[in-house]
Amino acid sequence: MIGSPVRPRDPAERSELVIAAEQAAQRRADAVAELTATGASFEIAVEPVCGVVLPVYRHRRRSLRELLIDSARHGQNEYLVDGELRLTHAQHRDWVAAVARRLIGAGIGPGDRVAILGQPCAEWIVTWWATVAIGSVAVAVNSWWSSGEIRDALDLTQPAVAVVDGALRGMLPEGAPTLSMEDLRELLPDPGAHTVELPGAELGEDDPATILFTSGTTGRSKGVIHSHRNILCANDFHRLNDAVAERLGAPPARRRFLLATPLFHIAGLYNLVVPRLDVGDTAVIVRGRFDAGEVLALIEREGVTNWGAVPTMAARIAAYPHLERYDLSSLRTMSLNSAAYSPALRAAVTAALPQARRALGTTYGSTETATAVTLGSAADVDAYPATAGRVVPTVEVQIRDESGRPLPDGQEGEIHARGPQLMLGYWENEAATTAAFRPGGWYRTGDLGYLEGGQLYVSSRRSDLVVRGGENVYPAEVEAALATHPAVAEIIVYGVTHPELGQEVAAVVVVTPQWAHRGDAELVAALREHAADQIARYKTPTRWRFTSEPLPRNATGKVQIRRVISGG
Repeated sequence: MIGSPVRPRDPAERSELVIAAEQAAQRRADAVAELTATGASFEIAVEPVCGVVLPVYRHRRRSLRELLIDSARHGQNEYLVDGELRLTHAQHRDWVAAVARRLIGAGIGPGDRVAILGQPCAEWIVTWWATVAIGSVAVAVNSWWSSGEIRDALDLTQPAVAVVDGALRGMLPEGAPTLSMEDLRELLPDPGAHTVELPGAELGEDDPATILFTSGTTGRSKGVIHSHRNILCANDFHRLNDAVAERLGAPPARRRFLLATPLFHIAGLYNLVVPRLDVGDTAVIVRGRFDAGEVLALIEREGVTNWGAVPTMAARIAAYPHLERYDLSSLRTMSLNSAAYSPALRAAVTAALPQARRALGTTYGSTETATAVTLGSAADVDAYPATAGRVVPTVEVQIRDESGRPLPDGQEGEIHARGPQLMLGYWENEAATTAAFRPGGWYRTGDLGYLEGGQLYVSSRRSDLVVRGGENVYPAEVEAALATHPAVAEIIVYGVTHPELGQEVAAVVVVTPQWAHRGDAELVAALREHAADQIARYKTPTRWRFTSEPLPRNATGKVQIRRVISGG
């Protein structure tokens, strides 16, 4: 029940780990206070943002174009390593300018949408920067989707052009206007070539810059709109973290980050690609499917220093049988992002990679929030294993009851957040946008949790959400795809624990009499084939149970999911 009390922490439980975590948190809070004070580099002021007064960084850029132009100061530092291609910051800026000119030459202007569809590569990143630099809106299409899901995204956003890699061109509707990523390589300037002028554009801080997709409980993907302000605020969150680390004694150094996460996610795009350009670091791109041996060899060969992995990847590295064959001494920190992970996985990763120990903290956020709204250090997780971290600067978090009233510490309710990095809304979906926000700019996360001692605890994720290997899967979408098969009388889809993926997708199917004589293997094959053209492969159930008994329901007709899972 929302508003129910949670047992407060007993003072006797203050262990050495708790004391250490609180001391570390105080040192961090002191550093943040110094860095965000009046006149400091990260001074926080209060200003109106889209009609709501919010805390913002006073000394901030007003557009991604400004950040891109500033990046030229990093000159010959490597920005992207993509196979044999090694791209400096200066070359990147000139390549972006050339691609921007190509887009303008194709009639693309401010406000037009440019869909980007492809595996992580330098061309994807250059296209994104070129699009936002001329005031157009980049539509980051999920390259794991089925052709039907891709069509839905394009129908929703109506892009003027789709920039696509050759391997995925067949996923687009016939006749869709396209540019080939492979052709963009022809625009890559030679090293030392004359600087290409970046075409001009008047950009507003709150103009839309990018649309990322998040699945909705209705089964349709929603387009999350992020403005230049949203993305730059996410970037400043990372810049402030770097400054805090330096203030606490970490020496500044050039870093080489492994980019192994999709670029249609905030983890790969806003939390890695953008900050690395800003501070002059390098992103080393992993192409193709994740292969533990190849990734380990890449870390060794490129001297990777930092890696933000999803738990699935970390589990495969920790279980790799020949880890000792690789020199991983360059890897200074490793963090786990995009999905929750178990204490057992944390122990396995730190045993395999001791250098990960001090970085395996936790965060809480979503596509809608652009980056984390809470951050927990490794010390926090050691002391409070269930924590989702402490609220970060420029963000406010409240716990509210069903009526929208704020609740005190220790009482469970729906988690609400607001801040300048939160989305503008959902593209062409006013009803969903209205439902997502309360007055005053408060975003309703749909998650239940409580605050205690400065820490956020998430009691349960959205009741219908399955997080499989860092990817969100909404059961309603899967159920809708499978329910149209003649073998299905009823279906319920849910998540079950998986040692490597975190969760896998499971389904209980009530079989129609006409199909009741078929064996389980035949039913599974038929349903998988039926789903193939409608939903991405990772959303298709991998655990099945077939029955002739109706699903158990309560008095209001809602399926009693706990009874389904327990088999009762």
